[in-house]
Amino acid sequence: MPGYGTRSAHAHFDSAPLLDAMSTGVVLLDSALCPIYANVAAQDLLAFSLNQARGRPFTDCLHDSNGLASLLKRALESGEGFADRELTVHPKATPREPRAVDVTITPFAGGATGAHLLVEIADATQRQRISRETDLVARFDSGRMMLRQLAHEVRNPLGGLRGAAQLLDRELPGDELKEYTRVIINEADRLTALVDSMNGPARPQQRTLINVHEVCEHVHRLLGAEAAPSVAIERDYDPSLPSALLDRNQLVQALLNIARNALQAVGERGRITLRTRALSNVVIAGRRHRLAASVQVQDDGPGVAPELRGSLFYPLVTGRTGGTGLGLAVAQDLVIRHGGLIEFESEPGRTIFTLMLPLEEQNH
Repeated sequence: MPGYGTRSAHAHFDSAPLLDAMSTGVVLLDSALCPIYANVAAQDLLAFSLNQARGRPFTDCLHDSNGLASLLKRALESGEGFADRELTVHPKATPREPRAVDVTITPFAGGATGAHLLVEIADATQRQRISRETDLVARFDSGRMMLRQLAHEVRNPLGGLRGAAQLLDRELPGDELKEYTRVIINEADRLTALVDSMNGPARPQQRTLINVHEVCEHVHRLLGAEAAPSVAIERDYDPSLPSALLDRNQLVQALLNIARNALQAVGERGRITLRTRALSNVVIAGRRHRLAASVQVQDDGPGVAPELRGSLFYPLVTGRTGGTGLGLAVAQDLVIRHGGLIEFESEPGRTIFTLMLPLEEQNH
């Protein structure tokens, strides 16, 4: 694309209509790394306006763009092309929504105006998300199998321990000593219930046509009864969300486990939001679905500890003192049984757990 001379590069960009039809973002930068041209896909992906961005360095449109800025400067100074996969960029217009992009940078001579850079930007967020979901499901399946084997090994000794405590209780002469055997029996019962929950729901699914918002309202009432007076529990529902064939009890349990975690995260004061959205043409765990429900639980607590984020849905993983680490694992299992998946994003003051549930195969 040589021959711009001293005239406007954009005025000579005769291929603009063709580039605007592309799904890949294309940005042309001058020697000061200011945008001369950006096609529609680039402006949509990075949430910026070409008219407003002209005359300013391209990276001013982004938060935390050191990785991309470094690549652009290297390409400009060396005259060599560079490429990087799944580079994270944070558009300023949507600071809470980082994007993963594949970037290809090609330098070329720009005549009297100096060197130019042609930057191709492809959205890798969806590919990254699909890869993360596939890995999550595979690891969760492995963890669930290991947990069920462990539960099987633990259950039999617990039964023997409880039985021995019952026999001892009958032989002891006074209530003072029986108090100790009852502690053993009660703890054995508690551990047996815990082992049963580790094994997951034993009964088959009982799907009926339900409104997801009825489930959300039920969970909202339960949370309201448990929450401190200074905790606000808000609702943001999408009225277009259709009814679907789902197991109500399993869905209530999954959503309640997530919501109670949020309640514990905010403590005595905070805000929790139950949010629903109808989504079309989404990929969940590697499968594309025409219609899906997104059910979110958002809280303004301190966020998930970084060291727990990679293993949060593993059984027995918890960041809470006294927690069993089974709530999220059970919730994930119940949602996976519906062909869905639970995802999360977290930073201090903003944590969102999203239950993705495919709907189209289940609708009447």
